Amino acid sequence: MKNQDRRNFLKTGSLVSASALASSLMSLTPSAVQASSGNEARNKAAKNKTRTLGSGKHSIEVAYGLGLGCMGMSWNRSFVPEKKDMIAVIRKAYDMGVSLFDTAEAYGPFRNEELVGEAIAPFRNKITLCSKFGFDIQNGKMTGGFNSKPQHIKEVVEQSLKRLKTDRIDLLYQHRVDPAVPMEDVAGTVKDLIAQGKVKHFGLSEAGPTNIRKAHAIQPLTAIQTEYSLMTRDPETDIFPVCEELGIGFVPYSPLCRAYLTGYINERTMYVPDNDNRPTLPRYAPDAVKANWAFIDVLSEFGNQRGLTAAQVALAWLMAQKPWVVPIPGTTKLAHLQENLWSSDFEFTPDELKNFTAAISKINIVGARYPTPQTK
Repeated sequence: MKNQDRRNFLKTGSLVSASALASSLMSLTPSAVQASSGNEARNKAAKNKTRTLGSGKHSIEVAYGLGLGCMGMSWNRSFVPEKKDMIAVIRKAYDMGVSLFDTAEAYGPFRNEELVGEAIAPFRNKITLCSKFGFDIQNGKMTGGFNSKPQHIKEVVEQSLKRLKTDRIDLLYQHRVDPAVPMEDVAGTVKDLIAQGKVKHFGLSEAGPTNIRKAHAIQPLTAIQTEYSLMTRDPETDIFPVCEELGIGFVPYSPLCRAYLTGYINERTMYVPDNDNRPTLPRYAPDAVKANWAFIDVLSEFGNQRGLTAAQVALAWLMAQKPWVVPIPGTTKLAHLQENLWSSDFEFTPDELKNFTAAISKINIVGARYPTPQTK
């Protein structure tokens, strides 16, 4: 009898699996159908909660109020997943309603643009594609220097367009400010590329207020992309006021502090040194990871009472700061993709936001985010 029950169980499981793969609900139970329909309705409602980067003709509408950072799918996060699996994640993100995808020539270098270009090909004209220029890359390797000379910018864009299999980049960022090239020259070059139709919108990454104003005066900016999370709040002081004044959107990279705020890594986590920048960052030293665990405690306590994960609370908090903040969490896992997107469902009440922010503001952060300053 036990063997018969087990055979029946396996038979039923196989039927359900086959039905799921075929995207058919015919053989699922009513409760499973209801759950699946509920998830679809939830995704549909969430993706309709759009946010806008930039203003006027320089604006971009973003579904969910979240984008997808693609860097870690091929670079700088220790292991490199199978390319086909990452293409599947990107395409699943699109199926779920994600409309903004972020990459850069430096990620790999080049490999991430190639991955993203292949993945988005079936729906290229229905999404916002973001890439970046600004680092010096020689013989396929990062030199550690910058290069935003006008001719180099033009060459980079031509090469990126080929790797991305497209005729234009929707949002092109200067990846880092090049102190050797006047910002006016950089902005003027991008303005020319926009006039040629090879670029649609302009952004800066890790730029300070002075350079933001210089660039915006030549070519209006759509977004500033800078690290911003519960553990990196500097932009609130110097960048947010400028963005608000000029009508520029803000895109936090590493919004989950390179997975730290998910509770996924700890002081025992091992990294692949030649494909991960975290071992070089003071905040990820074992002692700092242990000292900063108070953030996870606060996130978990808040989330557990509301059916949210630590990551969802951290992302929801970012979106609660300003209506023009659009985080771009990255992931290599379908489950985490869904988890991140559902963070847009939650909205803090004024009291919740006040009390939660007060709690995390009391935590003394150990370790700098980079060994040297990034914003210029």
